[in-house]
Amino acid sequence: MAPTIAATADEAVAGIADGSTVLVGGFGLAGMPFDLVEALIRQGATDLTIVSNNAGNGEVGLAALLKAGRVRKVVCSFPRQSDSYVFDELYRAGRVELEVVPQGNLAERMRAAGAGIGAFYCPTGVGTLLAEGKETREIDGRTYVLEYPIKGDVALIAAHRADGAGNLVYRKTARNFGPVMATAATTVIAQVTELVPTGGIDPETVVTPGIYVDRVVRAAARRLTVQGAR
Repeated sequence: MAPTIAATADEAVAGIADGSTVLVGGFGLAGMPFDLVEALIRQGATDLTIVSNNAGNGEVGLAALLKAGRVRKVVCSFPRQSDSYVFDELYRAGRVELEVVPQGNLAERMRAAGAGIGAFYCPTGVGTLLAEGKETREIDGRTYVLEYPIKGDVALIAAHRADGAGNLVYRKTARNFGPVMATAATTVIAQVTELVPTGGIDPETVVTPGIYVDRVVRAAARRLTVQGAR
C-alpha cells in the first residue's frame, strides 16, 4: 500500500497522540527532520518520550520541542554538548527524565524492535552504572547485559529522496538512524528533499523500502549552524 503524500508537514504529523514514544532521526543537525519537529510543536502533542542520538542543539529541532515543554523523557546517547543548554537546564530543574543508552546499543535496540527480537545480550555497559538493575549472563567467559528493544509509536526521519511508493534514499551522514527507526515504529513519517514518481529510484539504491513508510512530505533542504553554549 502506497504511503500518504502529505501536502504539508502539519498534515504529516496530524494525529500524534499525547504520551507517544517518538523516534527522531538525526546525528546532531545532520539528518534532523526539522520541518516535522516544528510541525509537531504546532500540533501540540505533549508528555512525549523522545528517542534520538542527541538531546537537541541550540534552540532548533529537538531543542525547540524541549523548550516548548512537550517532552517528558529523553532516551539518547549524547545528552550534553556545548550547545545542549536547553536540555541541560530542563534536566537540572527536574523537568525532563533521561535514559542514557550507548550509541551502538541504541541502534541495536531499535533494530531489534524492527526485527521482532525479544531481547539480546550485549557487552557494552557491563560493570558501569548503565548496567545497574539489568540481567547479566556469562557467555564463553565474557559478561553480557540483557537489553530490550526500543519501539516507537511514531518515527520522524529525514531522507534525501522518496518515490511515490515511499522508497527512501539518504544523503551521506544524514542517513544515520533513519533506516533502523523506520523499521521500529508503528507510524513512520519521512520528510524528503526530492519526491519522484514511482520507479524514479533505482531499486538497487533503495535504503528504506516503502513498506515501512506511512507518510511522506516534501520539505526544502536546510543548511543550519548552531552557536556554542551561551
